[in-house]
Amino acid sequence: MIQDLLELKEESLQMILNIDDLKDLNEARLLYLGKKGKLTVLLRGLGTLNSNDRRELGIVANKIRNELENKIEDIKQSLKQKELARRLKSEAIDVTLPSKRIKRGAKHPITMVLDDIQDIFLGICFSIEEGPEVELEYYNFSALNMPMDHPARDEQDTFYTEGGFILRTATSPIQVRAMEKSDLPLRIIAPGRVFRSDEVDATHSPIFHQLEGLVVDENITMMHLKSTLTYFASQLFGSDIKTRFRPHYFPFTEPSAEMDISCFSCNGVGCRVCKSSGFIEILGCGMVHPNVLSMSGVDASKYSGFAFGLGIERIAMQRYNISDMRMLFENDTNFLNQF
Repeated sequence: MIQDLLELKEESLQMILNIDDLKDLNEARLLYLGKKGKLTVLLRGLGTLNSNDRRELGIVANKIRNELENKIEDIKQSLKQKELARRLKSEAIDVTLPSKRIKRGAKHPITMVLDDIQDIFLGICFSIEEGPEVELEYYNFSALNMPMDHPARDEQDTFYTEGGFILRTATSPIQVRAMEKSDLPLRIIAPGRVFRSDEVDATHSPIFHQLEGLVVDENITMMHLKSTLTYFASQLFGSDIKTRFRPHYFPFTEPSAEMDISCFSCNGVGCRVCKSSGFIEILGCGMVHPNVLSMSGVDASKYSGFAFGLGIERIAMQRYNISDMRMLFENDTNFLNQF
C-alpha cells in the first residue's frame, strides 16, 4: 500500500505542476484530497491492517497529504499573482490621456431670475416666506378683499378640489398668512408656483411662477413703494433703466398701480416688442387695502403697507429675449444649454 501512496503522490504532483488555472487547481485538489478523493479512497483500506502497519501507513499518508496541500497552496498563490499582474496590465490607465468630457448641469433660466430677484430683496432686509400650494378659498380670495362675484372665483379661471380647497392662483395668500402669524413690522417676499385654468400658448400656462412682496409698518406711503421698486428694477435690469407707474385697479390694494420699465429692446424709443410705447409692464403694486389689513388682524388705523407681485416667467422672457413661454417648460436641452 505504501507503493500505491507513493505512485499517487507522483501522479498528483505531475498533474498539479502543469496547471495554470485556479479553477483547474481546485478541481485537482478535490480529485486527490477531497472527501471522495483518491487519497481518501486509498486510505479506507487501513482498517484491514494490523496496528503497526496502520501506524506506518498513516504517517506516510499524512506526510503525502501535507506535501500536496503545501504544493497546491504555493501554486495557488503563484497563479493569483500572475492573474493580478495580468489584470493590472490589461486595466492600466494612461493618466496622461485627456479625460472624458463631463457635461455639467446648469440652472434653469427661471431659477436664475428667481435667485437674482431674491438676492436683491434679501440685500435690503426682506425675508422669504412660503405657503401651501393647495389653499383655502378664504386666503386666496376673501382675505384679499375679493367680492364673491369676482371673475377670478369662476371655475373657468381657478382649479377647485374636493373639500373646498383650490390650487392657489397667486402667492398673495402667503402675505395674509404672514400678517396673521408674524410680529410687525413686516418685510417679506413670497416666491412660488401658482395655477390658473389657462390654455397653453406662447404667453400663457396653467402653471407658472410668481413672486409677491409685502411691507407693513407705521407711516408706510406710496413713496416707499416707488423707491423700493425703482431700486429693484435698477438692480435687476441695469442702472439706465427707467420706470413709470400707471394707475390701475386691484381689489387688495388702494391706490393701485402697474409698474413699467423702459423697453430693453429699443431703450424707450419704441419698437415691436413694446408696441411702440417705449415701456413694458413688469408688475402690479399698490398700498395694502385697509380691509386686507383688518382681516389679517392688523390695526389699519396704526399700520399701513404696500404690496407688489410679478411673474417670473415674464421677467425671464424679457431678460433673455424669449418669445414663447412654452420654451421654458419643454426641457429642450438645445434651448437650455444656452444658459
